[in-house]
Amino acid sequence: MSIGLITFDLDDTLWSVQPVIVAADNTLRAWLGSNATRLGSLTSERLQQLRAEVVEQQPELDRRVSELRYQVLLRALLQSGYAEREAQDIAEQAFQVFLAARQNVELFTDVLPTLALLHSRYMLGALSNGNADIRRVGLGEYFTFALNADMLGVAKPEPQVFLAALARAQVLPAQSIHIGDHPHDDIFGAQQVGMRTIWFNPEGHAWTGAREPDAQISQISQLPDLLKRFAE
Repeated sequence: MSIGLITFDLDDTLWSVQPVIVAADNTLRAWLGSNATRLGSLTSERLQQLRAEVVEQQPELDRRVSELRYQVLLRALLQSGYAEREAQDIAEQAFQVFLAARQNVELFTDVLPTLALLHSRYMLGALSNGNADIRRVGLGEYFTFALNADMLGVAKPEPQVFLAALARAQVLPAQSIHIGDHPHDDIFGAQQVGMRTIWFNPEGHAWTGAREPDAQISQISQLPDLLKRFAE
């Protein structure tokens, strides 16, 4: 059956996310140090504690990373003595500072040429649990659509995420392929709705999940040839 849709995970599939988050957190802390002086030091330990408090009260935010981060910032500011309206304004500004810095990704070297080639042949979609913006990271021209947990209110591996992509593209599961690095969120999630799967496994880990992916790759540049075989 022909391929009607290819969906990609973003973080740790098209770029390494850990250095991006570390740099964005540092940018955020520097901004808060100048613009929220009553806040004090927002250490990793304090952030984890605040996050746990917010999730305990609003468990639905556990996988909605943008709203969760805003609520963590807001709680920190309120606990530091800021009035509610001022705390809301600062939290929103701070979140936008973080979000802008979070878009400064370093694509894996083969991503751009591979996406350009695939875009000329297939419909591409992005499915992410994070808050990277494909337009702001410079990939908007290659994707027909992008969906994330903040938009949908649910996160991978929930079937609703993959079903939303299929509905957007108007294709059958058997006509679609999902590519991602996470065995559970990406591979198991897509398998639940009948999509074919390709595991991005650059470090050569052994597969430990239940049902194996249809294929695995160590470099994004391997996709075009692999997809030709899928379509045969």
